Amino acid sequence: MKMSFEIGNPPPLTEEQKKRLAALEEMPDSEIDFTDIPPITEEQFARSVPNPYYHRAKKPR
Repeated sequence: MKMSFEIGNPPPLTEEQKKRLAALEEMPDSEIDFTDIPPITEEQFARSVPNPYYHRAKKPR
């Protein structure tokens, strides 16, 4: 199934989607299963570069 929508105007969430998101929000971090995400190797980390679009927030005076 393909869907398309405007970036700033996504379709509204269904009631089922809202319930699933609420359940995820209540889940403690300790119950999240990360086993399907491979760990980053030292080689991958060494090749990483900083995000060129990241700018630190200004500190209030």
